[in-house]
Amino acid sequence: MTQESTLDSLLLQRAQRITMLIMDVDGVLTDGRLYFAEEGYELKAFNSLDGHGIKMLHKAGIKTAIITGRRSALVAKRAKDLGIHFLFQGREDKLDALEELRQEHQIDMENIAYIGDDWPDLPVLRRVGLAVTVPNAAPALQPHTHYCCQRNGGEGAVRELCELILTAQQKLSDCLQPYLD
Repeated sequence: MTQESTLDSLLLQRAQRITMLIMDVDGVLTDGRLYFAEEGYELKAFNSLDGHGIKMLHKAGIKTAIITGRRSALVAKRAKDLGIHFLFQGREDKLDALEELRQEHQIDMENIAYIGDDWPDLPVLRRVGLAVTVPNAAPALQPHTHYCCQRNGGEGAVRELCELILTAQQKLSDCLQPYLD
């Protein structure tokens, strides 16, 4: 049985239309914990599986963005290292950031996937074409999403979503092929 055959056909139809993935950071790209050193600087742990999934999306022609309510030099560095196309930090009203991005780049809501884990993500999740959350997300999000990853935030959930999108668009095998040659 292939991964595609185990996924809901409506979910796959939504994922087929995706041309941009937008991600929250804390609780999605990280485990949600905030680490502070005694000197006051912040630490974040990112999962390399997520990073590779994002790079696979880029190779498949899918744009990526981050919208986060906090500001962090670490997030800016990670976004730059991964080639994330658009970065919005310090945006408490994530819906405003989404609208700016959507209008500036002429992208329809149905072509956007968003993955979030907490209430500030809810206005965006309720409007995009593919709304995704993680198992350790705030329970209020679940009724407003199309898919809940099996992996927790910071533990490969973004990679799981990337593979879902690539599977739906029949591009996953192309991403895997260079490793098989």
